Amino acid sequence: MIRVVFADDHEMVRIGVSAYLKAQADIDVVAEAADGEEAVQLVREHKPDVILMDLVMEPVDGIEATRRIMEETPEAKVLIMTSFLDDEKVYPALEAGAFSYMLKTSRAADIAKAIRDTYAGQSVLEPAVATKVMSRMRKPKEAPVHESLTNREREVLRLMAEGKSNQEIADELFIAVKTVKVHVSSILMKLEVHDRTQAVIYALKQKLY
Repeated sequence: MIRVVFADDHEMVRIGVSAYLKAQADIDVVAEAADGEEAVQLVREHKPDVILMDLVMEPVDGIEATRRIMEETPEAKVLIMTSFLDDEKVYPALEAGAFSYMLKTSRAADIAKAIRDTYAGQSVLEPAVATKVMSRMRKPKEAPVHESLTNREREVLRLMAEGKSNQEIADELFIAVKTVKVHVSSILMKLEVHDRTQAVIYALKQKLY
């Protein structure tokens, strides 16, 4: 018996899909969640074989829930079932650790088969998702974003990583505070981050210092 936790914020979807799955001789929906937070808790409690996960839920969405589930249970198998095929949903979901990716427009029988295949260790990807993944893999790898930093920007980033303020950076490099602010803004833009903290985290993760 394949034990499934099903997370979706639409009650009618949960009722319909769960009813079909429960009618299968080899699938048991052991719990249903209305949002990502509840899904994480139910996975922790029931330890299912497969988690059928919607993406767009509040306050915790399916991507964050998948990430948290995979951190706690790396062997978990998350099957995404969503209406979205845009890059902003597909790639983050897969990067979070989703094992399979299906659309809600799929036939109920196909979703049941996807659950069986996912349980058996066979990743199931919607054809359009598989095409996206293959296209991305074929693209030449781009240089890390930090390689576009100038030597001065690297110096400023190093001092930021040391916890120094703009004034302290200016004093150490013998430049104006306004100039430091310009460098910081340029660093944030080049690293594609929103604030100093994220810039420092990026630098530490990339082991720049």
